[in-house]
Amino acid sequence: MPDTRPLHERIAADLRDEIMSGDLPPGGNVPSTLRLKNRFHVSNATVQKALQVLKAEGLVVGRPGSGVTVREHRQRTMHPASYLAPAAPGQPYRWITEAERRGVRARSRLLDVAEVRPPADVAAALNLAGDGTALLRSQILLFDDEPVELVKSYYPLDIADGTPMTQHRRIRGGTPTLLAELGYPPRHSVDQVSARVPTQEQYTALAMPSDLPVLRTFRVVYTDGERPIEASVMAKAGHLYELQYDIPL
Repeated sequence: MPDTRPLHERIAADLRDEIMSGDLPPGGNVPSTLRLKNRFHVSNATVQKALQVLKAEGLVVGRPGSGVTVREHRQRTMHPASYLAPAAPGQPYRWITEAERRGVRARSRLLDVAEVRPPADVAAALNLAGDGTALLRSQILLFDDEPVELVKSYYPLDIADGTPMTQHRRIRGGTPTLLAELGYPPRHSVDQVSARVPTQEQYTALAMPSDLPVLRTFRVVYTDGERPIEASVMAKAGHLYELQYDIPL
């Protein structure tokens, strides 16, 4: 089946893939308009429209006298396994320390804390009855003040009630640390990762430049006895981030 997208979007897609794979490295120049025109057999105007798409996505930047270059540190590999464990005593959430270890200033902004009726997949993961409720903690994670990930985490009420999780404030060390202190240490998690068209909430929270897909991770965390203690729905911009899992064989 032929690619029916507008020509400039097809060109942007090919260049985007080359940026993400490293063929066009951070700080390097994008091929000149003339070279792109000859490569794709298109007009100057079509090449400029394709580059404008990539500029809007934050992947490239135009500099006077230097042509168009790939922006530094726009494509990042996330390592979920590195921040699932509880933080060391007195230390911030491991997601923050791991990001800073890689030279990125990271922070989170708490959006909402409420008792809600969760989505069906969350309710099933937490073994809730059909009309059961859970505690929702919703937050946005930021790198250098740019939105990275929208996170909605749900907790069984019999665990969360009466704890700092129910308060509208951040938790020192993150919820993994608090859960461990409460006697529910995270033992392992199961991730389901998919690419989806962003919801209205995700589109706005992540400042998406278009209807590019988001990477959606559905994570269930278990404690002793295989009891589920957390189910999270996480979304990040698919054109800027990838996930890396180190799986021993």
